[in-house]
Amino acid sequence: MARWCYRHRLVVLLLWVGALFGVVFSASSAGTNYANDFSLPNTDSKTAYDLMEKAFPNTSGDTDTVVWKVTDGSMKDQAVRNRVQSALGEIAKLPGVGAVTSPYTGAQGAAQISEDGTIAYAQLTFTKQANAIPTDQVQKVLDTAKDAERSGLQVELGGQAIQRVQAPPQGLSELIGIVAAAVVLFLAFGSFFAMILPIAIAVFGVGMGLFSTQLLSHTTDIPDVAPLLASLVGLGVGIDYALFIVTRHRRGILRGMDPEESAVTALNTSGRAVLFAGGTVCIALAGMLATRLRFLDGVVIGTSLTVVLSVLAAITLLPALLGFLGPRVLSRRQRRRLAAEGPEAEKASGPAARWSAYVQKRPRRIAALALVVMAVLAVPLLSLRLGTTDQGNDDASTTTRKAYDLLAEGFGPGFNGPLQVVSAGGDTTKLLQGLESTRGVARVAELPPVRGVTVIQVVPTTSPQSKETDELIDTLRDRVIPRAGVQAHVGGVTAVSKDFASVTGDRLPLFIATIIGLGFLLLLIAFRSLVVPLTAALMNLIAAAASFGVLVAVFQWGWGLSLLGLGKAGPISAFLPVIMLSLLFGLSMDYQVFLVSRMHEEWVRTKDNARAVRVGLAETSRVINSAALIMVCVFLSFVLSGNSSAAMASVGLAGAVALDAFILRTALVPAAMHLLGSSNWWLPTWLDKRLPHLAVEPAEEALNPTEPTGGATAIQGFVLTPNGDPVEDAAVTLMAEGGLQLDRTTALANGSYIVSVPSPGSYLLAVTSPSYGSKTRPVTVTEGTLVYDVELAEGEVDVVN
Repeated sequence: MARWCYRHRLVVLLLWVGALFGVVFSASSAGTNYANDFSLPNTDSKTAYDLMEKAFPNTSGDTDTVVWKVTDGSMKDQAVRNRVQSALGEIAKLPGVGAVTSPYTGAQGAAQISEDGTIAYAQLTFTKQANAIPTDQVQKVLDTAKDAERSGLQVELGGQAIQRVQAPPQGLSELIGIVAAAVVLFLAFGSFFAMILPIAIAVFGVGMGLFSTQLLSHTTDIPDVAPLLASLVGLGVGIDYALFIVTRHRRGILRGMDPEESAVTALNTSGRAVLFAGGTVCIALAGMLATRLRFLDGVVIGTSLTVVLSVLAAITLLPALLGFLGPRVLSRRQRRRLAAEGPEAEKASGPAARWSAYVQKRPRRIAALALVVMAVLAVPLLSLRLGTTDQGNDDASTTTRKAYDLLAEGFGPGFNGPLQVVSAGGDTTKLLQGLESTRGVARVAELPPVRGVTVIQVVPTTSPQSKETDELIDTLRDRVIPRAGVQAHVGGVTAVSKDFASVTGDRLPLFIATIIGLGFLLLLIAFRSLVVPLTAALMNLIAAAASFGVLVAVFQWGWGLSLLGLGKAGPISAFLPVIMLSLLFGLSMDYQVFLVSRMHEEWVRTKDNARAVRVGLAETSRVINSAALIMVCVFLSFVLSGNSSAAMASVGLAGAVALDAFILRTALVPAAMHLLGSSNWWLPTWLDKRLPHLAVEPAEEALNPTEPTGGATAIQGFVLTPNGDPVEDAAVTLMAEGGLQLDRTTALANGSYIVSVPSPGSYLLAVTSPSYGSKTRPVTVTEGTLVYDVELAEGEVDVVN
């Protein structure tokens, strides 16, 4: 498939461009129909909601609020009253506004003015839900209300529709993330064309995914946060997957391969790993379905679809683009050096190789230090409290946050999250008395019965997000309502949020067990080992604990919130653990696959665990760290999205990816694998026979025609000075007795090397170093691996004729 896409690159490119424009046109014509379905079957708040829907079936439009505050005088003053009524009259005439409830209309309006007369509010009911209202209509309402503001009269607006208007422009966070990723890619590749490739793949994958999700919103319930999360994940994985493939392709060209063969080899090695990694992300996302929360179904659909399309772009569109570029995927300096000096030898040197050697020497120390760091970061997790974010968590400069604070100031902290006690019949007199005498209740108001349903509005003395409000809901359900002897249920946004958090917490263990079990099975089949998937599962749990610790410290404790411009502290969104764990387990599995697949390849080849871990880490840590840095930049850019839930997810995922890549995969995992030794690759014989075979990343040597095939044996050892010091970057060449080069490699930082031998027999082993001279020795290889150390002295030249 890779070869076909490479050779028919124009057809592939036109198909992708046509598909993208077709989806964009269709989605733009159809519009959006996102729906936040928080329904929780068999919960008290859902029963209350159903009863209220029966009694008030026409309250379908979004309700927003206009709040005024006077610094001198009262809201009842005639001059203030004239100004407010004039503004409300103009707002009522605007398109999209269904009804306006003024603070100056009868007894109900009088209740909309605070006791001290300085704060008042009006309710605006739109004809549609917030997501369906055109932004220009909401902006006219906002502008008209703000026009009434004068010195001494403050005007603020709150509500979902207003919140959507004041959010940053759509695409701003994505654009900033792409720019940040482009900078990292240019520093990693040193080539403009190589930098563009991962960006292009991410744009096609995310673009197709977002507009396809928009079309699907007309056929199923997809929440409005789904596109944000889909673009957040899609950009990260799309750029990362293309980065892995392009890195392998560039390495193949530098080793002298034809660009087409290099692209085919890259897709058939790293491309397989990308396909497997994308599958693990989708499986981890599908684990959210185990929670049976309908709100998350749409998130799974949108995010999984974007990941699938990003993978499809990486394995079809990317080889086509590689065909257009040819050798220009390298920088000019690399192309000049390739023409002047010839192909590079395979080597792993520099900081990555030195770090890999250090991990091998000090595995216990590094493992202990990494565990201590992760444990300290996980401590805040012990105080995790699930809840919901509201406009009280918006930035202090926004009008929605100011309106929220004014309502709390004038009518009490609980006014922003009133409870509805809903009864379907019976005498509610005793219930009303019980509610009024309950500690933590500020005000109680009973509405006239409608269709046999009575609604009692209960305003708590505490804010919607406070722990005391949660305890009040439990008191009403467990004690007050049963004592009244009536059938009643507690509803309202605050009660729904509490029930959502409780249900999520109860189902979280099953969800975690599901995604860990599926990930374990995948890695078990891929790497034919019991220990590797067990280690991966444990590392994922450690990463999750530490990342949630960071999340609690930032959003619940408020550390650094002002620097990030993310409003005030509050509980962690109830649905966030499920979404974050799904994404974290999927992305962590990506890095585990890319790291361990290289180690497994070396283990199959040499059966030397120490070398397999060392070589795997040395060759993959740089690209994993680059990929993680790109993903962190992309995730953090979504702090600017204007959506508090998306900002929470972006900070949490950025922290999780950084900890996972820079501490777990490059320190704790290889240190643990060094300590475990050959048991890393243990698998009972009876289980090995029953498991299907899955080649995640076949050995590149088997696909590279310039390197020896059928390597039955090998020679390995160390290149050392007379004092026993390692000779780094010494060139080791295996030749037939006639002088034909069979294999070539470069010694690692600790002096180790390995060359493959096509079959038992007599050969020449040549070792050359610019600092220590050269030495050539005849060697005889029988069955198995020959251990052969070479000693080089300064100025030594030893040639065998």
